[in-house]
Amino acid sequence: MKLALSSAAVSAKCSCSSVPLLAWQSLPTSLDLEQLAEVGTLVEDPYEEPTFKEYHPKGTRYESEDAPIAPRYYPANLSQVLRCQVCGRHYLRYNEAGGYFTELRMRALRPELLVDAAP
Repeated sequence: MKLALSSAAVSAKCSCSSVPLLAWQSLPTSLDLEQLAEVGTLVEDPYEEPTFKEYHPKGTRYESEDAPIAPRYYPANLSQVLRCQVCGRHYLRYNEAGGYFTELRMRALRPELLVDAAP
């Protein structure tokens, strides 16, 4: 929550925020990954199989901008926390691994959407 609150307080323009990333989406081509540093992970135990259950008590969906960020649920539970080294905004990133592809997906870490929901 502390990182999400500090991120929400950033008002400076930055290339990392040229695409809002309000919902989970493919890594924007305009984003320079070199300016993002990994500062943490939401993966509880890398040796345990994570849940792929999503958390949407109010009928939101994966792609909804107002979908909750529940760290114990998919896809947040597979995410790393990134910090922009230029402006200080924080993002979640995970690798979507489907049948024959992998794709990095990101979402802005927003305090108003963080929920501490038990699985």
